[in-house]
Amino acid sequence: MTWHAFSSFVVFAAVVSVIPGPDFVVVLRSAVVGGRPRGLWAAAGVTTSNAVQGLAVAVGLGAFIVASQPLFTAIKWAGVGYLLFLAARTLRSAFRGDYELDLGDAPERRDRSRAWLGWRAGFTSNITNPKVLAFYLAVLPQFLPDGVAPVEVVGLALTHAVISAVFLVLVTLSAHAARRVLTRRRVRRGVDVVTGTAMLGFGARWAFESA
Repeated sequence: MTWHAFSSFVVFAAVVSVIPGPDFVVVLRSAVVGGRPRGLWAAAGVTTSNAVQGLAVAVGLGAFIVASQPLFTAIKWAGVGYLLFLAARTLRSAFRGDYELDLGDAPERRDRSRAWLGWRAGFTSNITNPKVLAFYLAVLPQFLPDGVAPVEVVGLALTHAVISAVFLVLVTLSAHAARRVLTRRRVRRGVDVVTGTAMLGFGARWAFESA
């Protein structure tokens, strides 16, 4: 792979990464609900899943999953179900408006909980997104010559994962900087309505798209 091809991929990956999608919504809400730690862990979960799916494509598993209609459909509907679950929970919170206050007790236990909840949300939202494997399978070969080693495929996938991670970290830090405003009850309810509706829309779109 030439440096020109690599730099072109970096630009392309950067443009794709900043387009808001389910990962963006999940990380943003994680940062608003659980602060910077939970948002960063959510970003880490997304990055982990991107790396796993890139590795799957490199070893040929990605093509097998996409070609296997029942398996690909199962992943698709798992993603739809997860997004609709998050949407329902978020919109319910907006409707009730009974947000708990962080009283600062049991910091170690709270930090562990934030880490797990954040990472799980980010990883699950990405690993059940059927478009990630399809994206890697469709796009990566366009920047690579025929017959390349799997390590080069992994390299491009990890490059995309890192670029996406940088953007999601910036989203988290921005949300944390504005958290004093975002955690006000009225604003928080508005954020929940917007993010919940967005997740509902993504889930509905996936449900009605052909596999």
